[in-house]
Amino acid sequence: MSDARFTLVGVRPATERLPTVKAPWVKGKPILSCVILAGIIFCCAFAELIMTKDPTYLDLMNYSKPPGSEFLFGTDTLGRDMFSMIWYGGRISLFIGIAAAAISTVIAVIFGSLSGLAPQWLDTLLMRLTEILLSIPNLLLVVFLQALLGKPNTFSIALVIGLTSWVSIAKVVRTEVRQIRNSEYVVASRCMGGGFFHILWRHLTPNFVSSIMFMVVMNVRSAIVAESTLSFMGIGLPIEIISWGSMLSLSEKAILTKSWWILLIPGLFLVVTLLCMTEIGNYLRKSVNRSQSNL
Repeated sequence: MSDARFTLVGVRPATERLPTVKAPWVKGKPILSCVILAGIIFCCAFAELIMTKDPTYLDLMNYSKPPGSEFLFGTDTLGRDMFSMIWYGGRISLFIGIAAAAISTVIAVIFGSLSGLAPQWLDTLLMRLTEILLSIPNLLLVVFLQALLGKPNTFSIALVIGLTSWVSIAKVVRTEVRQIRNSEYVVASRCMGGGFFHILWRHLTPNFVSSIMFMVVMNVRSAIVAESTLSFMGIGLPIEIISWGSMLSLSEKAILTKSWWILLIPGLFLVVTLLCMTEIGNYLRKSVNRSQSNL
């Protein structure tokens, strides 16, 4: 209809309408970080396929050798091939990070859900407990628990880090559970005799899992940092257990002998891995914030 009297105000013709804009969460995906992290994890998982030498062999005739054709990343002060140690030790560091994050997540989900479903007095008591734990330096708790367990090993380090890094996730879970605990499907499940773990698994977890995913990823990163810090301080994994942290524990000797590669190469792999995890975690956090703002 060409008559101007029948033109709708505020409506553009189809040819003049703006192009469709993609959803904001499509932009800014950490593709490069995912590719790099996946490559590091794959190489560490199948380290035997790419290792050029035995990472535990002490070649005292070739100690502190700089990177070259025979030793691609050089050797450390004990004569071990650092190229093989990077991939072999990365497996230990990643295992500690993932295992510690899994332990802390399980504890946080159970504790946070219990607090969210509990009566007011019990919820207040449990939250005061989390505030007390938050006021204690995390590294101090790790050192104290490890001293109780005795000589450190891969499993004990993962356990003590997991036991001391669940509080922040638990507070988020508790907040989410208190918002949905009076929902019809939760009340109906209670009336039908559903137990705590049934309600937690079937009704509560699907509603808050997206809110804590980025915290779980960041916990993996924090656990790797904690293991490296303990090893660097000399109270973590012993030197015979190869990890990125135990490799960095030789940095003092490396500096004295000007063997820069002993400090730079494992530190570079550690920093790149942590940066990739940080970017992925930030992306998950922003995605959750966008989805919640659109509700």
